[in-house]
Order: sequence, then C-alpha cells, then structure tokens
Amino acid sequence: MGRMSSSTSPTETPDTPAGPARITWHHAPEARLVLALGHGAGGGIEARDLAALAAALPPLGVTVARVEQPWRVAGRKVAPAPKTLDTAWRALWPALARRGLPVVAGGRSAGARVACRTGADLGAHAVLALSFPLHPPGRPERSRDGELLSTGLPTLVVQGGADPFGRPEEFPGGDFELLEVAYADHGFAVPKRAPLSQEDALVTLTEGVATWLGRLGNAR
Repeated sequence: MGRMSSSTSPTETPDTPAGPARITWHHAPEARLVLALGHGAGGGIEARDLAALAAALPPLGVTVARVEQPWRVAGRKVAPAPKTLDTAWRALWPALARRGLPVVAGGRSAGARVACRTGADLGAHAVLALSFPLHPPGRPERSRDGELLSTGLPTLVVQGGADPFGRPEEFPGGDFELLEVAYADHGFAVPKRAPLSQEDALVTLTEGVATWLGRLGNAR
C-alpha cells in the first residue's frame, strides 16, 4: 500500500504500475467527504488552485488529498500518455477511498481530464474539473468536450475567464455546472490591471467549490 509519514500534512506513497505515486493529506477534523486533486502536465500539487483548496476546505468538513502522479514523484519533466495517467490514478484510488467516505475525483488541467475519464468507473461521488483543457490553445476544432460530457456524475468545471485552453463561453451546454473566475488564465493567475486581486480570484474559486460540495450532500 505504501508508506505514511507523520508530518503536519502526512504523505502516503501507494504503488502503481507506473511507479510510486504520492498523496499529501489535508485532514478535516470531522470529514464528510474526500476531495482528491490531481495536478496538470506542466506542474505539480503546488499549483495555486490546489493549494488554496487544501487550505480552505478542511475546516468545512472536506479532507483534501493532493495526488502526485508517478512521473512527478520520479522527477521527470514530461507527463506520460493519458492511458498511463489513468492507470496510475486507478491504482491509487483504493488509498483515497479506504476511509469509507464519498470521494470526489478532481484535478486541474490534465488531472481534470483523468478525473473525467475514470470517475464513474471508480465509483467517485462527483467530478471537479479545474481549468479543464477544452482544446489546445488556438485549436478550438480539437475539442475534448466528449470527456467532460461523458462523466456520468455531478460535475463542476471551474474555468478562468481568459483561459487559452478554453474560455467559459466556449464550453458546450451539458449536464455540468460551470463557475467562471473572471480575468484568470489557465493557472488562475489574474493580470495586475484586472479589477480584482489574485486573492479575490482564489476566494471565488474556493467559495464556489465549497458551495458546490455542500450541495452534493453525503448520498452516494
């Protein structure tokens, strides 16, 4: 199953066919849900949106698990193929679900795609897609909307208003909710000239996710 540390934010290293993954836990005192968050292809769990959710949600009864894919744990700089990402996520899922709590599958960018593709088969409670990469920048004809529209689960997309991988108005209609973070880019950074601060943008994100999670309840 892997090892568990005893630090303030304990970590666990479950084995997967792609190598060891790493889960950093942010425990809620009286947890009602677990939110699992995978990272993108260009960065790790230190991303501002993942860090903000890990700080904001545990006091609200949501344990957050920030998940590092094996390629990041191994120190590689390039993400593997989607199939390999999905295989690793499936293999570490039992470590996320063993507490017996509903688990929301989530992630940013490539991690959001993994959550969308695998959530239903793994028995996830819902899907949280942060900065879903609807298409490559400048290539709207290469849409990935099929992944988003086929989750089969309650789904929330949180998207920056200026995300080059898909602005909110580019998303198709479908059985999902969409929360816009105005002026934000793919990493939820906002320009200095924007009429809201970086802190304001992250508050919009965390409060929106918290409200959505609250509406989900505990029913599977």
